[in-house]
Order: sequence, then structure tokens, then C-alpha cells
Amino acid sequence: MKSMKRRVLILVYPGFQLLDLAGPADVFGTADLLLAGRGYQVEPVAPQAGAVVAGNGVTVMAGGLGEVTGPVDTLLVAGGLSVPEHVRDPDLVEAVARLAAGARRVASVCNGAFLLAEAGLLDGRRATTHWLVAGELKNRYERVEVNADPLYIEDGHVWTSAGVLSGVDLSLALVARDHGHRLARDVARGLVVYLHRPGGQSQFSTPMRTLTPRSEPLRELQAYIDANPTADLSVPALAGRVGMSERHFSRVFTEQTGLSPGRYVERSRADTARRLLEVTGHPLERVARESGLGSPETLYRVFRRHWRISPGDHRRRFQSKEK
Repeated sequence: MKSMKRRVLILVYPGFQLLDLAGPADVFGTADLLLAGRGYQVEPVAPQAGAVVAGNGVTVMAGGLGEVTGPVDTLLVAGGLSVPEHVRDPDLVEAVARLAAGARRVASVCNGAFLLAEAGLLDGRRATTHWLVAGELKNRYERVEVNADPLYIEDGHVWTSAGVLSGVDLSLALVARDHGHRLARDVARGLVVYLHRPGGQSQFSTPMRTLTPRSEPLRELQAYIDANPTADLSVPALAGRVGMSERHFSRVFTEQTGLSPGRYVERSRADTARRLLEVTGHPLERVARESGLGSPETLYRVFRRHWRISPGDHRRRFQSKEK
């Protein structure tokens, strides 16, 4: 019964990320199979109909944006390294806005969020994207409330997802919304993926995302903090190292890094703990001590606060085999 299917258009363009198409397409395709052909109809579309070469060189066939007629249930915009050049294409941006206006819901994978933002579809909404470009999205589109950690965000009828494979997480959530969690669970089991991955994408982003201070003494202080997690890193001690009053130091540090001194120290120590968990077999007591966090209880609280995952779970997922 073709008329009963939900029509999903996935927008691609030269240089798109193939997984941003393949992941969601397999989620919707598997759901359609389990629904005996009454679930979803997935259609790749592109600025021009025909062959479209992904960033990894694989070619897919897509229909043309200008040829789309009839109702659209979901418009999903793929990301890719070529997004920066495509957001400068007014015809493509206008086509995204036009199709979105007629769709029941709109979504993006990875930095495909930039195309939604350029079309004005994220104005006044919460959104996410790949952690590497979240700061750029926030700076470029001031009316978008960017949160770099969630794997996906729903705000009204607009959904955005984080980096690359989080498009699978997003698509499973859409299937669950349409047909219930039981079907989404069966799709996830069939594809051998998590239905709900624990934690956010910050667990995959090793560098701390902070601003680089303009002041050379503060840059040197940052390096000192990162290299000496077990030192006295209290505000009085840090202010003394740069010859400032505590109040002035706290204000200037926060202004130039985007984080308060205490928050920066905690994140630096947490990042040290994360590296120790990944490359050593040290017990949690030693990891907590060597990272400056003091106790396993503090280590656990910090991990849950920053990455919504326990230290043990992080170690099991990311620990190197070469210790």
C-alpha cells in the first residue's frame, strides 16, 4: 500500500557524507520491512537529478529538488565537508526552505544543520551539530540556541542531530515517535545498534572546547593547569601565579576562556581522567588521585555531570588495547 508510506526525502549534494544518507535510509528501510511495506518511502534528492558523488567517492542516484511534487512527511538534510560551499548557494537554500514549508517535519544530520540555519529554519530554536563545528554554528547564527552535547534535539517539528552516525540515533527516535518504541527497538536490534546510546557526543570529543585567551599569561596558565592536575589549582593560587587579585582574575579568565576558573579546572582534570581511563589499567582510585579529582566518588560525579556516562562505561568503550 504505497499511499500509506511516510515519504522521507534525504537531501544530498556533491561531497555529502555517505553515512548521513546510508544510516537513516537503513533505519527507515528496516522499519518499512518490519511493517510489511507500510512504513517509509526513502528518496534521495539533490540540487540536480542524476548521479551525486559523496565525499568518499561513492556515487548515488538522486532525484532533483525542483521535480519534487506531492506531500512530504520528513525532509532530512545530510551533512558533509562540502557544506560550507553549499550554504552559499541561494537556490539550494531557497529549495530547502520551500520543501520544509510543506513537510510535516524537518531534520538534519551533522553539519547539515548549517543549511537549515541558513534557510532560517532554526531561528529561535534549540539545535545541535557535530561538536567540531558547534561553535561556528553558534557564532554564525546568533538566533540559534546551540547545544553541542546531545546526540539529537527535537524542537517543535524541527530535529537536529550531532556528528555523522548520530543520524542513526535521530532516525530511530523518529521511528519511535511514528510507530512506537517496540518497532524502534526491533529496528535497532536488527541493525545491531543501541536504541538509546548512553551519554552525549562530548564523550567522543577529546579536546576541551574553550576559547584561547588573548592574554599570554592566561594562555601559559591554561597550559600549567592542564599539565599539573594534582597541583593547588584554587582561585587564590591561580590568581597569585598571574599576579592578579582573585576577583579580577576570575572576571578576566571567564571573559577570555568562556569558563570560570573552577569550571575550567574541573574540565581539565576530567579530561586527564578520561585519558588515563583510555590508556591505562589503573584502578579508579588511582585515576581519581592522578587526575586531581581526589576520590572515585568525585570522579563518578564529574563524569556523569560532563558526559552522562560512568567512568567504567567510558573505559569499556574507549580503552586502548595497547597499554
